[in-house]
Amino acid sequence: MSELNKNILMWVVIALVLIGVFSKFQEPTTSANNIPYSAFLDRIKAKEISRVEVSGQTIIGYTSGSQAYNTYAPTNDPKMYDELLSNNVEVKVDPPEGRNILVDILINTIPFLIIVGLWIYIMRQMQGGGGKGGPMSFGKSKARMMTEDQVKVTFNDVAGCQEAKDEVFELVEFLRDPSKFQKLGGKIPRGVLLAGSPGTGKTLLAKAIAGEAKVPFFSISGSDFVEMFVGVGASRVRDMFEQAKKHAPCIIFIDEIDAVGRKRGAGMGGGNDEREQTLNQLLVEMDGFEGTEGVIIIAATNRPDVLDPALLRPGRFDRQVVVPLPDVRGREQILKVHMRKVPLGNDVKPSLLARGTPGFSGADLANLVNEAALFAARGDKRTVGMVEFEKAKDKIMMGAERRSMVMNDKEKSNTAYHEAGHAIIGLKVPDHDPVYKVTIIPRGRALGVTMFLPEEERFSYSKQSLESQLSTLYGGRIAEEMIFGKDSVTTGASNDIERATDIARNMVTKWGLSEKMGAIAYADEQGETFLGQGSSSSKQMSGETSKNIDMEVRDLIDRNYDRAENILRENIDILHLMAKALIKYETIDADQIAEIMLGKEPTPPEDWNDDDHPEQGDIDGGKAVSDDDKTDKKDGTVSADPASSH
Repeated sequence: MSELNKNILMWVVIALVLIGVFSKFQEPTTSANNIPYSAFLDRIKAKEISRVEVSGQTIIGYTSGSQAYNTYAPTNDPKMYDELLSNNVEVKVDPPEGRNILVDILINTIPFLIIVGLWIYIMRQMQGGGGKGGPMSFGKSKARMMTEDQVKVTFNDVAGCQEAKDEVFELVEFLRDPSKFQKLGGKIPRGVLLAGSPGTGKTLLAKAIAGEAKVPFFSISGSDFVEMFVGVGASRVRDMFEQAKKHAPCIIFIDEIDAVGRKRGAGMGGGNDEREQTLNQLLVEMDGFEGTEGVIIIAATNRPDVLDPALLRPGRFDRQVVVPLPDVRGREQILKVHMRKVPLGNDVKPSLLARGTPGFSGADLANLVNEAALFAARGDKRTVGMVEFEKAKDKIMMGAERRSMVMNDKEKSNTAYHEAGHAIIGLKVPDHDPVYKVTIIPRGRALGVTMFLPEEERFSYSKQSLESQLSTLYGGRIAEEMIFGKDSVTTGASNDIERATDIARNMVTKWGLSEKMGAIAYADEQGETFLGQGSSSSKQMSGETSKNIDMEVRDLIDRNYDRAENILRENIDILHLMAKALIKYETIDADQIAEIMLGKEPTPPEDWNDDDHPEQGDIDGGKAVSDDDKTDKKDGTVSADPASSH
């Protein structure tokens, strides 16, 4: 019965009870005069009453002039009838009705029964016997149960994490046939922790396990356990496991378990902390005196480092399954899964899209397919082609185009040289990812973007590769300085400088890539108090060592800054040619960039029409942009390299 129907029924019952109570105690309304019983007998003796009507204990007497008198007679009074008969009074007696007695009994007892029933209902609610939506149900589990028929996801819907699927497949076999393992004395892991970056498919993998095994699936978030009332979280944990035992074999999936499973005693809160009490109850339920046979706990988190060690020990979460970002083959498989629901054009090649999307998670790839479908819908197309997928990829990687933002010629020229500087340095230094696309169309928070994409998967970076990135990051600032003068350098390189400084300092203090400082970790260890890491601590470092680190970082940056400046001076003609192409076409791709690097004019895009784009004119490379024309670019001319972020 729905909640609305329950409320309607409750109000109907309350209305009937009130009507019955009021009708029971309401005085009868009549036009007769109410007089005492003794006064009524006196009027009979005085022969003023000629006719009476008797109904139970109620007597109405009428005079010859039709005046009525009403009274109530005592029970079993024979003298009254003697007086009536001796004075020749006409007597009319109504027969008693049995249903009136029954109605009286019901009216008298129903209010009492309802009060008792309401009291029992409230007591049951306070003891945890009510429904999930009741006012007293805050101690009940908020886990949502899906039966085996409701879980439609299978391993065919999960792609890009084959090793993780192999790890959890034996859970499916155990749930299907427990005796296969039990007869050899084997025990299935009680808990499996899925750890990985956001969007890699941890929740989807847990659903696929339940869908393959055909067992009930309880889903809950870690934050659903914690409330402002102390003890509520522990009560919800108990209730959740009680429900799971009734439906065993089954799976309990706890998403974002770090919300409740963080390390205890980290300096925030004490033993009475609500979150710690909830965690303690979870630890007991997973591996306490009472067994939970047939109940498998699957939890997901992207912060396994902050979880309590007691939660990760064998007997609780026996197994940790890493769900990583997919490689190129995994991305291709994921794209094919999401493309099933999209009408594709004949030119769509998932393998090319997979190569061009390094670092994308499963959620990112799903968003890519959706954005491409939206682009096709805006163009009133019946199929989604490769053009729409390229537009979607550019939007996700570089941000949405802001064509409504108008830049003056000086600002556009400055941005064109800045991005051309990034691109040329990236193509000339060794061991650097190739340039994918350069644009001066404002996207997101940037006025221009230079996009680098690796030709193959990269899992680590050499010292040479990192120094090449340093040179490339400073290419934009150097190009501005060379063309417009030192006094006209803009704030567009702020993000480039920040990223370059981080890389250089990590090379010296973390990665041991400085010959002078050696393979020693000098970086401070900052513990996150609110993430269960305790108070902050730092390694002791002498002033001389700190000074040497700063000098080594400065030396790294200066050396690569000078290298980038020499490269641009040697390729000044290419710099002018690329900047001119950017001002004219606004966006150039890898093929056009290759032509420019050979000193050739780039081929116009396929949809280019000179009549729609008037000639921009020559670039005035000798004039500096005045300070009045500069704008704060914030993260403006950032070279977008998703694989190069450290």
